[in-house]
Amino acid sequence: MILIADGGSTKCDWAAMDYDGKEVLRTQTLGLNPYLVTTEKAVEELSKNAELTQISNKIKHVFFYGAGCSSKASKFVLEKAFTQIFTQAQIHIDHDMLGAAYAAYNGKPAIVCILGTGSNSCYFDGKNLREDTESLGWILGDEGSGSNLGKRLLLAHFVKKMPPHLEAAFNKSHNNLTVDEVNENVYKKTFPNAYVAGFSRFVVEHKYEPFMQNLIYQSMKEFVENQVLVYPEARFSEINFIGSIAHYYEETLHTVCAENHLVIGSVLKRPIDSLVKYHLLYIIPNLK
Repeated sequence: MILIADGGSTKCDWAAMDYDGKEVLRTQTLGLNPYLVTTEKAVEELSKNAELTQISNKIKHVFFYGAGCSSKASKFVLEKAFTQIFTQAQIHIDHDMLGAAYAAYNGKPAIVCILGTGSNSCYFDGKNLREDTESLGWILGDEGSGSNLGKRLLLAHFVKKMPPHLEAAFNKSHNNLTVDEVNENVYKKTFPNAYVAGFSRFVVEHKYEPFMQNLIYQSMKEFVENQVLVYPEARFSEINFIGSIAHYYEETLHTVCAENHLVIGSVLKRPIDSLVKYHLLYIIPNLK
């Protein structure tokens, strides 16, 4: 049995199948970004999922594509956890950018972008993946992401730049949020990026308000400028987007890309379906 996972900082989607491509289960866990969780925490989270533990000893290959899994050290954090749960499996861990490239691949080279809790981009020609820009994480980078939108919203709230009716709605939905509460969650608790990204739900709920339209536009504009236009291929290749934020703000992405004479190909909210399809076509046949 083969287990495939698309792992973000907030959540992970899992799909298990046999070698003939028959699906066994779909499930979800919290995010397992090794910059935010320890091996012990990852084991704890996986152990809580009854669906995974019931088939754990039948899994022969685990293909995990996750946020934060770009270095040997970060991969090792999860590898130690996975070997404790999937004791009979060969463990394959790689960056979520490779998973996104596989999921978005439609037979021709393209720029692939992740817009979820965080953001990133690459150029993928079907075999080789190239990243021309560094991922700076949610504090220094992640333009166009949920955490970036959340930061922009919180800043507007605390410096009193939101229109009165939106300010009132925000205070009502967030119980008159204070700076102390935000600092407690950002500096002292786990998953600070996911916490800040959670505020982007308010942006989605009011995304057609002129103030929010501008906030979203500025974030997407910075993403395209900093993480798309750096690729020479951007001028003649499709730009494919992966992630919930790309899905919710697809209209704005089309506007920003059109202004820069870029062509959008596909926009996938959840890449797990396409990721499974790629493995069925290109990877699982080689395992038999």
